[in-house]
Amino acid sequence: MADTDNMTETKEYFLDRPQTAAPFPLKGCQNLDWGMKNRLAHIFSPASGRTVMLAVDHGYFMGPTSGLERIDITINPLLGYADTLMCTRGVLRSMTPPTFNKGVVLRASGGPSILKELSDEQIAVSMEDAIRLNVAAVAVQVFIGGEFESRSVHNMTQLVDAGNRYGVPVLGVTAVGKQLTRDAQYMRLATRICAELGATYVKTYFVSEGFETVTASCPVPIVIAGGKKMPEDEALNMAFQAVDQGAAGVDMGRNIFQSEAPVAMIQAVRKVVHENMRPKEAYDYFLSLKAASA
Repeated sequence: MADTDNMTETKEYFLDRPQTAAPFPLKGCQNLDWGMKNRLAHIFSPASGRTVMLAVDHGYFMGPTSGLERIDITINPLLGYADTLMCTRGVLRSMTPPTFNKGVVLRASGGPSILKELSDEQIAVSMEDAIRLNVAAVAVQVFIGGEFESRSVHNMTQLVDAGNRYGVPVLGVTAVGKQLTRDAQYMRLATRICAELGATYVKTYFVSEGFETVTASCPVPIVIAGGKKMPEDEALNMAFQAVDQGAAGVDMGRNIFQSEAPVAMIQAVRKVVHENMRPKEAYDYFLSLKAASA
């Protein structure tokens, strides 16, 4: 028992101040459970409401992608600059330092390699294993318009059910095959379907015309995929345009780890996403960091 002698009389009830609750910064997430919000706060910065996700999950269907041959050497030095790491459970267990204390978004779907029809994915990770790994969210590929569209949607809804049961957010990743048009109309359709069926947030591609209608019509946060490698100034401009038009951040991989100066690039991306730095300034910042490290 606590020592009850000489206890100070309670008095600070602040009767003139009603109890308040801090608003949660993410669109469409105000009514989620506390655990779900807490996990999202390990992905999205509470200050900016945005995220820089470092995507290194390419190997689940592409094998040792250029820049990911030795994740322990090329990726681990970048972890301190990322808000979130998006990876597979194999990489997480075998090469990611357990001292990494930011959010992990775990790739939870898979199946075919690049040699096969990519839309034929199934759930590849149980929610129990995701919880065992202490992840902040799980990610599932959704192939709207693909040959196995219904299966991929069902994969997502199964994970949403399990995520709601245990308080784990689900990222719906809108996949774009070679036969699908990458325009705002398609992105509105794909992102809205994911949100309607319960995805906590959605990853999609930036489109140069009408992207603001994609973010406006999606009731949950959207992050953009980095896509194929492009020159650093173009990637920074894409990131700026996306957040300026309503995206809640980026999930960027090849445009960071395949850069000539990955550490400088991820820092420049952070400036754009979290500080609204203009693309020209961010590129100059990248060049200065690159020169300093040479």
